[in-house]
Amino acid sequence: MPLNCSEDNGTVSAFTSKLSPAADICVGLTILSIVLLSILGNGLVLVICYRRKKKMVGPELLCVNLAVVDFLCCICFYPLSILSSFHHAWLGEHITCVYYGLGCFIFGLCGMFTITAISIIRYLKTCHNLFHAVWLEGTDLRMACCSIWLVATIWSSFPLFGWGEYVPEPYGLSCTIAWRGYHTSKKDAFYVICSFLCFALVPVLFIVVSQCLILYKVCRFGYSLSAKGIHINLRQTEKQLSVMFFCISLGFVIAWAPYSIVSFLFIFNKGDRYMAPEGFVFPALFAKSSHVYNPLIYFYFNKTFQEELRCLLLSFWPKMGGNRVGVQVASHNQAPYPIHIQLQERRCIKKTSLALSRERTHTNNKSKNKSRSSATKHTSYRFHSRKVYACWGSSPKNVVTFMGSKSAKHSIPVSI
Repeated sequence: MPLNCSEDNGTVSAFTSKLSPAADICVGLTILSIVLLSILGNGLVLVICYRRKKKMVGPELLCVNLAVVDFLCCICFYPLSILSSFHHAWLGEHITCVYYGLGCFIFGLCGMFTITAISIIRYLKTCHNLFHAVWLEGTDLRMACCSIWLVATIWSSFPLFGWGEYVPEPYGLSCTIAWRGYHTSKKDAFYVICSFLCFALVPVLFIVVSQCLILYKVCRFGYSLSAKGIHINLRQTEKQLSVMFFCISLGFVIAWAPYSIVSFLFIFNKGDRYMAPEGFVFPALFAKSSHVYNPLIYFYFNKTFQEELRCLLLSFWPKMGGNRVGVQVASHNQAPYPIHIQLQERRCIKKTSLALSRERTHTNNKSKNKSRSSATKHTSYRFHSRKVYACWGSSPKNVVTFMGSKSAKHSIPVSI
């Protein structure tokens, strides 16, 4: 694609926006919203994964890699597109165009390869469990993540050496591979076709086929257990994980499908324009939205993420846990029926094995302590109540008592 084009007997730079000023502002605000939501969601995912890094299993490393891809892409590259939209022209022209196109292509390929690896590993674990147990461990998955970044970087660097080129999008506010290079030279044609076949079409086929086989296997296994009257939590957990990864994979494919189709059709068009600039904007924005919904899927399907997020929020804002009011009524033989009101603040704390063993020592007998000592080896999260203040009052004889705890005659907790 030439960097300058003739229009109305004048020269218009390819880095100038082909949209109206109002449309440019709308595009900039849309990308800004995507960036903020992605930074918030993927940032929380990374923080939670760091907090539970010692408990993470192997396949979760790929989810961390995907969150890193989305987080860094929104921080390092999309702000340039936002500023260019408000400026109504691409800032920095050719140098920043190469920087943006190279970076987005690297991170796009990393996201595609990561989703493909997740789908394949889930397929091996679900359908070939013995094979999965042999080599799909943490070390192997770290090597897989490094290989993903290496392959994506090498392939994206070819345009810097004459195999392909990074040029502005038809609407002028983004940069990508010169898909029209198919008509320029054999090297560019080879690069463009291989980019679509090897790094778009083949991964999508792997994703779709593996996810369909996973769902078939899980549904068939669940049906066989139900027919035999067997109900186990493992079946439900495996089904929930399969649905979660299916939603992640399907969402990524759906988000990038319109942009891939439009770019593929653009390859074989020899005219100067075969679609209005707005026709390229909506697929590009829809593809960028793929950075947002992965954290939502994690928090919706994964109870561990929900608990960790709740404890993380309570560690910053303890009042979010709510307070409790304990009302203690005296015995009937005391004349004025005094009522002891106690306000307690609830917060989530991390109890170690020592704290749990001490708690069991005070609440259970010594004989029960020995039988339950093995349960205190693990770390757990619980709500801890801390007394704020206590006051005394009195009530008439016809006081109404609300029963809400095991020792209802002595204390009645009321949530506020």
